[in-house]
Amino acid sequence: MASVSALDKYKLVFLGEQCIGKTSIISRFVHGIFDDTYRVTIGIDLLSKIINVEDQTVSLKLWDTAGYERFSISMPGCIRDSSVAVIVYDVTSRQSFLSTTKWIEYARTEIGSDAIIFLVGNKADLVDKR
Repeated sequence: MASVSALDKYKLVFLGEQCIGKTSIISRFVHGIFDDTYRVTIGIDLLSKIINVEDQTVSLKLWDTAGYERFSISMPGCIRDSSVAVIVYDVTSRQSFLSTTKWIEYARTEIGSDAIIFLVGNKADLVDKR
């Protein structure tokens, strides 16, 4: 990422299969709480957070996408101008990890080959289910 200047804005899109905890990660980051009740994301949700990075103010727009195929038609429009793609998988689900290849490819196609992509393993606290 380029050097951060005052009031820079970055759009982060969270991608991955359904029920892997994308919403929980975003909620924890934005609100500082973990809610263990399950809530299905329908389409796309948007949350914002302003943070300080090296004495600069940065505005983050966090796009929470549904992992269900039936909502995938609305994704390309929201992904294309993203700064970062966060690909999330559930460490207790081998299938969700294997699907990350598809999501990484999707992010590269929609954002561009120079996309900044993070791969995040979620639910690491569920050691007994690994």
